[in-house]
Order: sequence, then C-alpha cells, then structure tokens
Amino acid sequence: MREVWGDSGPAVLLLPGGAEAVEGFYPGLIEGLMADPGCRVILYDRPGTVGSGVEGGLADATTAIHASLSELGTGPVVVVGQSLGGAVAVLLARDHPEDVAGLVLLDPTPVNDVKLSRQVERTAHTTGRLSTVPGIGWVLSALVRSSAERSVKRHGMSPDVAAAMRKMSDVDLQGLGESAVGLEALARGFHESQLPHVPAAVVTADRKSDSTIRAAHQRLATALDTPLLSWSGAEHAVHLSHPEQVLEASRAVLRTVGVG
Repeated sequence: MREVWGDSGPAVLLLPGGAEAVEGFYPGLIEGLMADPGCRVILYDRPGTVGSGVEGGLADATTAIHASLSELGTGPVVVVGQSLGGAVAVLLARDHPEDVAGLVLLDPTPVNDVKLSRQVERTAHTTGRLSTVPGIGWVLSALVRSSAERSVKRHGMSPDVAAAMRKMSDVDLQGLGESAVGLEALARGFHESQLPHVPAAVVTADRKSDSTIRAAHQRLATALDTPLLSWSGAEHAVHLSHPEQVLEASRAVLRTVGVG
C-alpha cells in the first residue's frame, strides 16, 4: 500500500512496526497532523509486510521507499516509525539523507546495537517457528492477545486506539519472524555517526535506567542532538499507549523543521 492523505503541506511518512500494515496502525495521528500543522501524510507498507504485495525484506526497504518518494515527488519527508519501522526510518536517513527532513522514532528496534539486533532477530525467528507447532502456536497467540487486553484496560484506550491494539495483537508470528530477517547484518554495518543532522524525536518505552535498549535509544538521541523522551507507563507500542504525546512530539519536530 502507498497512499497519500491531504493535498498540500509538508509531507510526513508513516512506517508501521513489525510486519504490520500501515492502515489503522496510527489511529488519530493522520487526522491530527492533517489538522495541525496541515500535512500531507504518506501511508506506506514496505516490501515483505502485510498490505505491501511486494516481496522483499529489511535490506530492500530503503531502496523501495526512496523509489516511492521519488515517484511521488514530495521532497524531503518527516519520517515517523515505530519498532522495526523506526529502524527502517533510521536506515533511510543514512542511505538517502536527501529524502529525510526529520525523524520521529517510536521505541525503534535498536539497529544501532549488534547484540540487541541479533537477539531480536533470533527471538522473532524462534517465535515464528514455534507458532507453526500445533497447540504452541495457539498458546503464543493467546498470550499476545491477553497482553493487548491488559494494555487496553491499563491505559483506558479510546475505542479506535483499542481497536488498533487488538488488530496488532492478532499478529502473524511467522510473518513477524520473517520481517526481522537481516536485522543483525544491517546492524553490523550501521553506526550513529552515519546519521544526518535533522530535527528528531526519539521515544523509548518506560524502562529501567540501566536497560540496554534504553541505552541504545539514548545513543540515537545523542547522535541526533535531541533529548531522549519517555513517559510514565509508555509501552513498546507507545503510539497506542500514549497517542496524544506522540502527536505532540511529531508536531514539535515539524515546527523545528520549519513548518507551522
């Protein structure tokens, strides 16, 4: 899927996490950015993900995005990416800095840390493989759905946000495992110093101060010369646990870029 909402204004590219489809992934964010500061919002499903219809993987993502942005003729975009979408946003900024006016990274998969990327890739692969085993797959899916329901209740999510959380919990675990293939190899070729100096927001989930993931996010924030953001109770799906704060963080980046 590649779809543009809005006829004028600065362009914002939304990249979902995991192997998820972008449609319905960011409830309220599209409308919020179109209303203020008045953006064109690009919904994009990278190769190999639900809704894309194009084969490929992480290694193909930045080339495909660059080609799509060139076809659209939007000029540099502010990229909003969650989880693996955040990792792809970082890689796009490195590979095609001319395409990126700003970054909003929402608990991004730590492609700037080889060890963590290896863990993510292996865990996703193992979980995907186990999900095909009769009985075990059902248990894993039930655990994911149960966790989502706890999040819905914990944060008192609005109906549209709760629907997005439930949709995300109905995940194809095998597809998720495939979506992370190549992450470690990409991490081995990445360093924060390769990033361009663009306005940015880096958000980490509410983790302990000694968390290695938090440390990786802090390194990204330091490289982008921006404070690391975190909100009480923020989850990995921070765009759903804290949608209002994510909207405001996105607007702040757009203001720094020089819009609104």
